[in-house]
Amino acid sequence: MAGQDIPEEYLDGYARILTDASATGRRLTRDELESRRALGKRAAEAGFGLRALVGAHLTAARLHWPATGGESTLAAVEQAVDAFAEGYERAQLLAVRQEEAARREFIDDLLHGRSDLGLLAERAERFGLRLSHAHAVAVARGRTGYGEGDTVPREVEQALIARFGDRSVLVTTKDGRLVCIAPGDQDDVLSFFAKQAYAATDGGQVAIGRSQPGPGGVVQSYEEALNALDLAERLEFDTPVLRSADLLVYPVLTRDRQAMADLVVSALGPLRAARGGAEPLLDTLTAYFDSGCVAAEAARRLSLSVRALTYRLARIHKLTGANPADPVHRYTLQTAVIGARLLDWPEKDF
Repeated sequence: MAGQDIPEEYLDGYARILTDASATGRRLTRDELESRRALGKRAAEAGFGLRALVGAHLTAARLHWPATGGESTLAAVEQAVDAFAEGYERAQLLAVRQEEAARREFIDDLLHGRSDLGLLAERAERFGLRLSHAHAVAVARGRTGYGEGDTVPREVEQALIARFGDRSVLVTTKDGRLVCIAPGDQDDVLSFFAKQAYAATDGGQVAIGRSQPGPGGVVQSYEEALNALDLAERLEFDTPVLRSADLLVYPVLTRDRQAMADLVVSALGPLRAARGGAEPLLDTLTAYFDSGCVAAEAARRLSLSVRALTYRLARIHKLTGANPADPVHRYTLQTAVIGARLLDWPEKDF
């Protein structure tokens, strides 16, 4: 609306103020200044551009310039326009804050599934999302937490816009993490987000949930991404980008928590009898399995000699009755080791 003519209502009383100020040399009264602020607020709410409004004030000043106009008239113009702009800017700031609050409330409802799905879908269109379609969510965590207006989220969002333009993508923050919501068939967007977020967070970690359909799909994919990050922390995965689809075996293993706890105690409980407790030998098994059961690589990861590692493996065999190098025993031991890491054993006893 900046290019349109400005209605006279937003200049109401302006000519009179100039005439009186010019005749008396006085400054604007408190009521006059407040009336200019009120008009500025109304003009902002009506959607007129500030540049056009200032231009209208200057044009009106030329048209109604008093015959005795001089420094006092210029001062009145300056005061009137400044007060008008102040009211305008206050209204704009309030509108921005209200929009931010509405956006924050929508995001919280969306990611927690707390709102009626039908109403949520209607609200989503305001922010460029069509929840009737499938969506996938990527979540990035860094060394510190991030807020909505911080530099890092803005940089990542600007990079996405520059690369893809308007693709119904929403970048936000939640609980200190960066979040990207994208249509489920646009994996290139989430992959690019992961790359940008990894760089912007100085080596953070990103998890991408699976594409899920319908209004509730966003929260499902978001929870998958969060679970993947939690799993990576428990199992000490240092992979920069995790995909929940690649980690589905772990939730399956822990679905029956009691059964997993029984397996851990049965298979690994005897390690508590070792000198120094179970943890050093549990770390040995973890490194051995993570290195593909290659003794030299496992020894390097543990800063041990191959001979020392071999001794530890033999000690594990003696205590548990299961040989880590035997394929028949390996699956049980490896599953128990995963369970121990997921259940924080032996720190937590069952």
